[in-house]
Amino acid sequence: MSRFRAVPSALFLLVLCALLVTVFAACAGDPVAEDAVADDAGESVVNVYSARHYDVDAAIYAEFTEATGITVNLLEGDSAGLLERLRREEAASPADVFIAVDAGRLHQAEVDGIFEPSTSDVLSERIPANLRHPEGMWFGITKRARVIFYAKDRIDANQLTSYEDLADPKFRGKVLIRSSSNIYNQSLMGSMISALGEEQAEEWCRGLVANLAREPQGGDRDQLRGVAAGEGDIAVANTYYAAKLAAGPPEDQAVMDQLGVVFPNQDDRGSHVNLSGAGVVRGAANKAEAIRFIEFLTGPEAQAAFATSNKEYPVVPGYELAPELVAFGEFKEDALGLAEVGQNNQNALMVMDRCGWR
Repeated sequence: MSRFRAVPSALFLLVLCALLVTVFAACAGDPVAEDAVADDAGESVVNVYSARHYDVDAAIYAEFTEATGITVNLLEGDSAGLLERLRREEAASPADVFIAVDAGRLHQAEVDGIFEPSTSDVLSERIPANLRHPEGMWFGITKRARVIFYAKDRIDANQLTSYEDLADPKFRGKVLIRSSSNIYNQSLMGSMISALGEEQAEEWCRGLVANLAREPQGGDRDQLRGVAAGEGDIAVANTYYAAKLAAGPPEDQAVMDQLGVVFPNQDDRGSHVNLSGAGVVRGAANKAEAIRFIEFLTGPEAQAAFATSNKEYPVVPGYELAPELVAFGEFKEDALGLAEVGQNNQNALMVMDRCGWR
């Protein structure tokens, strides 16, 4: 049974970060202090650049340190900023592990030469092949599904069973979705290219754009709130955002009470899933510790904590889910390799641009 059943308190995190996690810098543009990564005393460390910003992650890192004696030195930032920093630092980078959110970001890191291939029997056995890079460049640590939510009083769910349905003219002026600059949408578009071929995927994209209720704006939570407010009738969002609303204050729970969920394409390929993933940085000084750290993130304590506290799906089957995810129901996942989704990113961007998805 996991010790991480809830997000740690702010006080706990403050103490935890002071004792167990050395913060390199407040933002990706600040210099890294030499003593933040020094190992003069022979201390075992792993230096982590992470685009994840969740309380539960700090608790998991503390558990890793307790279990292994390896100190986690952490630098947080957005994916783009961290990637730029890694490019700038090159071989001088102190980073051992880079954690990114979405296959598109992981693919960009691969293209930029950030990762080096790693082998681990533990990771190969635990993680399904479609959720890890075929050459060991990166490994999935959490999943989220990008699915459809709808106004229960205005939409017949029987008419909305697939991503393809989002382009049906009967839903003209009803769809809310965030901008094409959002990596989640780029990866959804990449999955459509793999499923339909580029020509048909572009046709789908044009239909989707024609069905938008308004210009794309805001994040996933804003799309869900927009449906509840009557700005549209259908929203596309990641499951963990919706689950967090459902577990939130009464006003957020009221939003989700008005919405139903559709896991698309259950009769064919399944629903699109994406991930957070981690890879060993090329030239890592602490490679053995880095691999051990990633293995820990896919182990029982971490996977259970991700699932219950952060409302993400575990990449390793068999762990208890947050009640809000359980309430959404079980679903068939698209088994498409997410490395392929990442490889489709540039084509996806060009298709979205041609279709006028802003």
